[in-house]
Amino acid sequence: MPDRVLITTADLEQAVPLNAALERAGFETAMVTSFDDAGGALRGPRREPDCLLVTGALHEPATARLLALARERSVSTLGLVESTEPDGRALANRLGLTAFLEKPADPALVVLTIRHLVDRRRLQERTGIVGEAAAIQEVLVKIEQMAPVSSTVLVEGESGTGKELVARAIHDLSPRRGKPFVAVNCAALPETLLESELFGHEKGAFTGAAERRLGRFELADGGTIFLDEVGEMAPATQVKLLRVLEDRSFFRVGGTSPIKVDVRVVAATNRSLKDGVQAGSFRDDLFYRLNVLSIYLPPLRERRSDIPILVRRFIVEFAKAHDRKFRGITPEAMQILVDADWPGNVRQLRNLIESMVVLAPEGEIRASDIPRDIRERGWGTGARSLPVRLPGGAMRDVAGQELEFILRSLVELKLQVEELRRRIDERPARVVEAIEVSPPPALGVIETEPALVPPPDTVVYRPGMSMAEVERAAIEVALRNTQGNRRKAAEVLGIGERTLYRKLKEYAIA
Repeated sequence: MPDRVLITTADLEQAVPLNAALERAGFETAMVTSFDDAGGALRGPRREPDCLLVTGALHEPATARLLALARERSVSTLGLVESTEPDGRALANRLGLTAFLEKPADPALVVLTIRHLVDRRRLQERTGIVGEAAAIQEVLVKIEQMAPVSSTVLVEGESGTGKELVARAIHDLSPRRGKPFVAVNCAALPETLLESELFGHEKGAFTGAAERRLGRFELADGGTIFLDEVGEMAPATQVKLLRVLEDRSFFRVGGTSPIKVDVRVVAATNRSLKDGVQAGSFRDDLFYRLNVLSIYLPPLRERRSDIPILVRRFIVEFAKAHDRKFRGITPEAMQILVDADWPGNVRQLRNLIESMVVLAPEGEIRASDIPRDIRERGWGTGARSLPVRLPGGAMRDVAGQELEFILRSLVELKLQVEELRRRIDERPARVVEAIEVSPPPALGVIETEPALVPPPDTVVYRPGMSMAEVERAAIEVALRNTQGNRRKAAEVLGIGERTLYRKLKEYAIA
């Protein structure tokens, strides 16, 4: 079907030749004489236009309403701005135009711009990477540029920003799209298993290796392998990955013959690999091999203008998936979602919308349906923000290990606090005895009661401490008790050395 463009006739002198030029370029066009007609065309039973061309009257309130409706429908918008406008870009930003051109607009340039906007919209639909923010548009541009080549790509961004979506988009738009796309979460597998998972193993290579197994690199031959959380990879495995990137060959665990593969590598990380290089936890030569091409995904709090677009998209998606009639969301509820912090980014927003579509009693998301911790713009521990059940294996990853560590630390802290209180209760009697037998102080010297300093191996718990403060205190105690031995401290805490190392960096513990 031809791409459809809706043209307003606010400036008829511009609208008529532009309509003719778009028709010659193969677009299906429709001219609307009033903003009510344009709004009806956006809401009507016919398929939505792919682009809205506003030829004038940009300062009219009706135009602002029309453009808001277009944004709700994820329709690209192009506005024609008077050349006498003091700041056309500021006006376009205020109205939320996807693009703008100054009058008189060259028909060939208008056709080229609309073609670009429509292609970008198609790309968003295909990749699932939705948003009109400049940062997201930059991501889409980079995906288009990087997809045709075979260079290694490093995707950086916080958890939940959509790094795997970017990797899949690069693969789907590349010449390798007919070959496998294989994803590996490097943080979800122990060091002893990750090497076998990536490179495979021979029969009898280790206890339990009853038969030969192909690794993920072999399975992805000819296609793309996505290495998620590559920063968590152990040093020994980093060396072998570097060999694959340099020679496109590797050995299975227990194997003696090199295996050649043609695989494109897309790696992702939620923390700075540069910091890991400086700290010595990540090889600098591997970093340079991975960072040939790079994409940064911004967190949701840095592109709040995209939140309404994502919310409406998720509502439509889940209403259809769960076969529910859903009217939408109230303006008050939408404003709460726009103002929230979203530490879990798009993944957190998506899960929350799914839960509210299922549970909202009135078929509409209202402010009262939003969990309290979201309304307070935080990630509280008292309210439950994700009522949707997670998959059964979700707690096997690093986040699950950290949660287990925190709970264990709280139990240990409770015992330590009780011991500390017992010592403090016994301390005053000994203090009084010391004061009675000690000589009187010299003139001019003020003697104070001896401070009740806890022993060095005790965590001092204070009411009101945050979970992060509790976690930091537990780590510091474990390090003191093991004289700074990180391996032993990790064993005491019941976590892996890599997890401990990441926490040391996070809390800046020397």
